[in-house]
Order: sequence, then structure tokens, then C-alpha cells
Amino acid sequence: MTSDLPHVDASPGGARVVEELTAQQLAAVFARMSGLLLSSEKVDTALKLSTALAVEMVPGTTGAGISLLDRHGDRMTAAATDEVVERADALQYELGHGPCLTAWADRVIVRVDDLAQDERWPSWSRPAAELGLRSALSAPMVAGPEPLGALKVYAVLPHAYGEREEHLLTMFASQAAMLVANMRTAHDAERVSAQVAEALRGREVVKLAKGIIMARDHVDERAALLTLAQLAERERTTLRHVAERLTQSTVRRLR
Repeated sequence: MTSDLPHVDASPGGARVVEELTAQQLAAVFARMSGLLLSSEKVDTALKLSTALAVEMVPGTTGAGISLLDRHGDRMTAAATDEVVERADALQYELGHGPCLTAWADRVIVRVDDLAQDERWPSWSRPAAELGLRSALSAPMVAGPEPLGALKVYAVLPHAYGEREEHLLTMFASQAAMLVANMRTAHDAERVSAQVAEALRGREVVKLAKGIIMARDHVDERAALLTLAQLAERERTTLRHVAERLTQSTVRRLR
């Protein structure tokens, strides 16, 4: 994948211009990506694209991943650029601690300059170093009152990241969090819409069944509804089920 991100200028003035351009380009990238909201496959694609862009955006990075909660509330790697990232993440979930989880829980940027020497999470950092990773940088993904997860990048060289990379990843994680929040909102809206549509269909079939009974038995709407309710109680089923069966049998007879 080729990147449209600007080359990093080392001068202070150049750094400000680069950061402004990068912020604008990130906003444009995620505005386009926010359209990928219609299926789980496209959601996965958007998250994987986010990790690929993180690798390109943060100099020296060889791998990136996004950690979120699954539907059961367990932490998981929702997207990763390679298996090494997944293994490093999985070890954090297993141990219950590490830089990514700290960034997530405390809503802070966490930098590890050398995994082979860092003493904050030795049970994680030493095995991660054996995977060929030496530097790590993790940023919380925050949209609203609660952190949604964390975005992390890894490098094979020690001391690969500094304050500029912290700023870039924080900015990128903020955009990624907005994407995830938008995807969840769209998913919830779609689910609620489906529930409303199902409820409306149920109401319509009951209305149709009442009409059939009113025409058949020459009774008013209240008596027709009472008939449906009595059938449902006698058969130990729902009002909708009785209504559906009645309308289907009536349609078959008319044919």
C-alpha cells in the first residue's frame, strides 16, 4: 500500500506544518472509511485498514494492532497487521497487564523504549522481546466517557519512538475511536430498526387477523381481539402466532 502521508520534517516549523497536514489527511481518510458500516466484513476491513495506515504513519513501525471488547465483554485484538502483533497482544490479555492494557484502562499514552530492559511488565516485555519486538507505543481509543480500546504500534529497534510519535499515534487513535464509535452507532441503529420493523409486522398481522374474524363472525374489533387472545391462551402461544396461522389458512382457502 502506498501512503499519501507527508514526509516528516525535523525542524520545529516543519513539524508543525506536517502535523497540521497529517491531521487534515487523517480526517479525510477516516471520513471516507466511515462509509464502511454496512456489514461485519466491512467493519473488519476498516479496522485492518486502520492498522495498516498506523504502520505507514508512525516512522519505524513494523506492526500495529487494535484492541477492543468482543460481544462477551472480553478483550481481543480486533485487527492486526501480522501474527507477531496478535501474539504480543494475546500475552497481555492472558497476563492481564501490559502497555496496551494500561493505555486502555488509564486513558494515557504508554511508551516502551526497550522491551528487553523495561521493568514495568517484565512477564510480558521479555517474551515480547523474544518475538523480535523492541519498542512499543500504545494510545487509548476514546470517544465519549469510556475508552473503547487501544491502538498500538511495535518496532523491531529499541528507542524507535519519541514525543512526536506519541503525538501522531494519539491523534490517529482519536480518529480510530471515532470510526469505531460510528460503526457501533450504525450497528445499533440497524438492530433497533430491525426490531421496530419486526414489531410493526407483528402489529399488522394481528390487525389483519382481527379483520378476518370480524368479517367471518360479524363481530366488532374488540370481540375479534378477544377471540384471538382466547385462542392464544388455550394453545399456550403468542397472539402473533395465532394471527399468523389464521391469516395463512385464510389465504390458502381463498386460493
